[in-house]
Amino acid sequence: MTPAINMAKKHKIDFKVHEYQHDDSNEAYGLEAAQKLGLPAEQVFKTLVVSLDNQSLAVAVVPVSAMLSMKLMAKALGVKKAQMADAAAVERSSGYVLGGVSPLGQKRRLATVIDASARQFECIYVSGGKRGLDISLKPDDLQRLLNAKFTDICA
Repeated sequence: MTPAINMAKKHKIDFKVHEYQHDDSNEAYGLEAAQKLGLPAEQVFKTLVVSLDNQSLAVAVVPVSAMLSMKLMAKALGVKKAQMADAAAVERSSGYVLGGVSPLGQKRRLATVIDASARQFECIYVSGGKRGLDISLKPDDLQRLLNAKFTDICA
């Protein structure tokens, strides 16, 4: 069990676990998940941790087929600047390894923004907390669990 799965169970939300064989040579983790699970890339979401004004961290949940807009992410959180967080800071803050960072069950709860495109799906897929493991759940359940907001944050 990962902290992500434990969090979903604890809050009694409806979710399913999807495992696949991760290829260690593949660093396009989200696209690999979509391909191996036979899903449209727009329905599989990656978890990105960003630094806000070089002071705090936040989480962006965006489709693996899209790029995060730093300008829109900063605007969504009311700061001047957002940039990708340093890998060590991501692992320290989340408790997960890169490629397995889940929006659920992170060591520290961070402000979270989910791209509004998630709402077009009955369920979306996010990392389950390790490479080769995704969970599917309703976008509104993810939003509620994380006290996140939906807004357009893709470039």
